[in-house]
Amino acid sequence: QVQLVESGGGLVQAGGSLRLSCAASGGTFSSYTMGWFRQAPGKEREFVAAISWLGHNSNYVDSVKGRFTISRDDAKNTVYLQMNSLKPEDTAVYYCAATLRPHARPTDFDSWGQGTQVTVSS
Repeated sequence: QVQLVESGGGLVQAGGSLRLSCAASGGTFSSYTMGWFRQAPGKEREFVAAISWLGHNSNYVDSVKGRFTISRDDAKNTVYLQMNSLKPEDTAVYYCAATLRPHARPTDFDSWGQGTQVTVSS
């Protein structure tokens, strides 16, 4: 099973940007659909974005469309989440996730990182 380690979280002012990274090991990275999820205090974990094999397809939750971009570098076994125009409501722990399913639903992701905190101040 693939192991995932996130980095890049931190504290940023509203309107700022962050780029999260997720390094994968222990699997054939290019075979995985990769995703980002987040969990805010007192709320359930929610899907944020996903990217398919080879990066041909990506999808996003409506609240981040036009602000966040998911990408992958299979040579580096890494998936990224570029977050622009951040809002206080983006504050959450962000988790990287993976699944071998090619057309994955959020419930299909079965490998998880430990999470990285993103805090957006107003």
